[in-house]
Amino acid sequence: MDYDVKEIKLAKEGLLRIEWANQNMPVLNNIRKRFAEETPLKGIRLAACLHVTTETASLMQTLKAGGAKIALCASNPLSTQDDVAASLVKNDKISVFAIKGEDNETYYKHINSALDIKPQYTMDDGADLVSTIHSERTELIKNVRGGTEETTTGIIRLKSMAANGVLQYPIIAVNDAKTKHLFDNRYGTGQSTIDGIIRATNRLLAGSNFVVCGYGWCGKGLALRAKGMGANVIITEIDPTAALEAVMEGFRVMPIRQAARIGDFFCTVTGNINVIRKEHFKIMKDGAIVANSGHFNVELDLNGLESITKSRKEIRPLVEEHVLENGNRINILGDGRLINLASAEGHPSSVMDMSFANQALSIEYMVKSKKRFENDVYPVPEEIDNAIAREKLSSMKVKIDTLTAEQKKYLASWSMGT
Repeated sequence: MDYDVKEIKLAKEGLLRIEWANQNMPVLNNIRKRFAEETPLKGIRLAACLHVTTETASLMQTLKAGGAKIALCASNPLSTQDDVAASLVKNDKISVFAIKGEDNETYYKHINSALDIKPQYTMDDGADLVSTIHSERTELIKNVRGGTEETTTGIIRLKSMAANGVLQYPIIAVNDAKTKHLFDNRYGTGQSTIDGIIRATNRLLAGSNFVVCGYGWCGKGLALRAKGMGANVIITEIDPTAALEAVMEGFRVMPIRQAARIGDFFCTVTGNINVIRKEHFKIMKDGAIVANSGHFNVELDLNGLESITKSRKEIRPLVEEHVLENGNRINILGDGRLINLASAEGHPSSVMDMSFANQALSIEYMVKSKKRFENDVYPVPEEIDNAIAREKLSSMKVKIDTLTAEQKKYLASWSMGT
C-alpha cells in the first residue's frame, strides 16, 4: 500500500480523534453497518480529494466497509489533520497522500498519486481531481464512470465544464442537496469560520465591524454567528436578491470599497476571484484582519497586496502581517486559505454526518443505477436527501407528522377549493 503522510507515529492520536467524531455521526454510522453487510461498492476503485479530517476519515471507513478500494488526497494544502491521515493508513489500510502545509508542487503530486489507483469513481471537494483528470491524466477518463462534488466552488467549475462540452463523465452535485448546503454550508461554515478566526487572532469580535463578502448559505451562516458574537455585521454582495435578504435580516449592505474603509474583520465566502483587491487593501484601517472561508485563496488578491507591501512577517502562527507603503498593517490569516480548516478543525461532525451520508449514498446510487447518465452535473436524488433528513431526525429523537389520507387527496386535487 502506497502513502505519503507526515508521520505514521501520529496514528494513535488520530484514532482517538476519529473515534470522537464517530460518536456524533449516527447517520453515517448506520450507513457503514449496512455497507458492511451488503458491500454495494465491492471491487470499485475510488479516488477522493477531500479535506483530510476526522469526519472525512469516517466517510473513508464507510466506503471501505462497502467494499471500495480507496486512495485519498487533500483538497487544500492547509486542511489536513496529520494524525488522522496517519491513522487511516495504519489502522484502516487506506492509501492517503496528504501533509498539512504541503507546497503547491506536493499538492498536485499527491493528487496524481491518488489518481494512480485508476479510479472508476471520483469524490471531489473543489473539482481539482476532475480538473487534473481532464487536463493531465486524460488516459484515465475511459475508466471513470462517475463522481461526486462537495462544494459550491467545485459545482461552479463542473457546470462550466459541462456547458462547454468538456466534462467527460457524470457528476452528482452533493453540495446542492438540501441536507448538505442548508446545514453544512450555513451552520458548519458559520461556527467553524468564527472558530478559526478567533484561534488565529485571539481578538474580540464584540463591537467590531465584521465584513462578510457574499451572502450565500455560507455567508448567511457566518453573518449569523458573527452577529451572535456581538459584531456589527456588514454584507457585500453582487446579487440584488441576496443583498435585499441581508437588509431584511438587519445587516448593513454596501459595496466592498465602502466597507473596506470601516471594517475591522473581513471574510470572503463567494467562490469567486479577487473579491478583495489591491484598491481595497490600500484603504483599509491599520490592523485590519482579512480571512477567506471560500474554497480557494483566489478570493483575496494576494498578488495585488504583495505589490503594495513594504515588509511582512508572521506575527502569529497563520497570521502574516503586511506593512503597506502607507504604513498601515494588514493581517492575512492562513495564507488566504480556508481559515476554518487552516487554524481550526473544520465543520463539526454532526453536520458533516449529513454531508458525508450524501457522499456515500450518491456513490452507491451511481454504482447501482441502471440509468444512463450523460456527461453532466446531476442533483442528489430527492429520495436520498429525504432519507438522510429522516435518519438525522430519528437520531435526535425528533418525531414529525405524516399526511392523512384526506390531506394527500387534497394536495393531489385541483378541484377542491374553499
